[in-house]
Amino acid sequence: MNDPDLPTTPALGDSTAPRPDVEQLAEQGRAVRAVLPRSAQGEWTPGPSRRDPVTLLEEQNEQRLAWLVPVRHLRMRESPFTFFRGSARIMAADLASMPHTPIEVQLGGDAHLSNFGAHASPERQLVFDQNDFDETLPGPFEWDLKRLATSVMVAARHLGHSPTEARAATAASVRAYRQAMKRYSRIGHLDLWYQYVSTGDVQATNGIDAAELAERVQRFTRRATKRNSLQAVRKLTEGPGTYRIRSDPPVLFPLRELPDEYDPQVIESVAVAAFEAYKPTLDEARRRLIGRYTLMDIGVKVVGVGSVGTRAFVLLLRGRDDEDPLFLQAKEATASVFEEFLRPSDYPNHGQRVVEGQRLVQAQSDIFLGWTAASGTYKRDYYVRQLRDWKGSVETDNATPAQLAFYGGLCGLTLARGHARSGDPEVIHGYVGGGSRLDEAIAEFAHSYARQNDEDYERFQQAIRDGRLEVAQSG
Repeated sequence: MNDPDLPTTPALGDSTAPRPDVEQLAEQGRAVRAVLPRSAQGEWTPGPSRRDPVTLLEEQNEQRLAWLVPVRHLRMRESPFTFFRGSARIMAADLASMPHTPIEVQLGGDAHLSNFGAHASPERQLVFDQNDFDETLPGPFEWDLKRLATSVMVAARHLGHSPTEARAATAASVRAYRQAMKRYSRIGHLDLWYQYVSTGDVQATNGIDAAELAERVQRFTRRATKRNSLQAVRKLTEGPGTYRIRSDPPVLFPLRELPDEYDPQVIESVAVAAFEAYKPTLDEARRRLIGRYTLMDIGVKVVGVGSVGTRAFVLLLRGRDDEDPLFLQAKEATASVFEEFLRPSDYPNHGQRVVEGQRLVQAQSDIFLGWTAASGTYKRDYYVRQLRDWKGSVETDNATPAQLAFYGGLCGLTLARGHARSGDPEVIHGYVGGGSRLDEAIAEFAHSYARQNDEDYERFQQAIRDGRLEVAQSG
């Protein structure tokens, strides 16, 4: 936990306190080094009281749909990297067991490589940003940075890169974060708020062969811009013009074909009421826009890796005609994995926690982003967004060392911008400094924690072999 002697920074949102000048803020960051040196960020040794990672997963499963939990295990079983994607609670517990800075930002909460990607801005430009905020909560800035750096290390090891190459790619992600934070600490608040990363910016970035990068960005852009509601209708419904969600178990169920223990009529009634409760969370212009669409069908869809087993609905809406569909996703929002180690959310609805955190961190968010809650027997919090709006993710399955280092650096830059928007970039820059000490320290942490992830993955595999955890045959 935090050392009481560590210098403190103003609480998020505390606009009444006099704001120190830029140099005073930077000095606050430098002062933290005296109590928690940057070199100490490289330490990881599991303590004797470290909890069993499989037990932590089982406790999460208790709140999830039992018939989908085996699908979660199947997806996590694929590799050490997919296991890492589903292990946010395990790492949160480990991070909380270590000394950490009081330098607070709005954590994305699960800042691994696969949780960055592209989406459409309201101006219909493809932008790159962090895209998963299920665990968002105010917390120490380095927790996100360590999660990102470790994901680079785990990915590099999984790809068979040498230890030197893996460490270099990991350090590159931290260096990009540090260098970006230096820039963000020197610009005005509005300039910072307007910062975003477009695919054009990515193409102009040095790091790998320019011709290769240009071709990759163009291919990525073509693929991402095809992922829209019309494409989702073709993939997820039974046929043109029917507006009936197709059945594709165990990953997609229309309400009419849910497992026997669910009453489709009750679920539909609850879902429709929740959809109506969602509309007031939008501003007036968006409420008018969504009011032009008619809700046609509802389904249950399996999403992600770590999220599998949480409740996720897809809502199919029809606009002016069959060529004007809109697919929304209502995804269950449970308590952040960090709440048991930091403090409870300030928001009464965890969907609102996710939405407000996303709006604070992302440069440009989905125009339909909002929240709601289901009532009665099915009481749960949800956040709502478009299912597909030019969404694209970068596949790292065959990445070379140079490509992985480039992508890790892009994610590091993006993470820094979100932290700078929600925290004090001058304080963070004061702590991280201008040299490579933090890069090397967090790369060392990532190396040690990647080995911990391998051990936890083996325990997970053994629990499946022993029959302690059930795994699906497909999904």
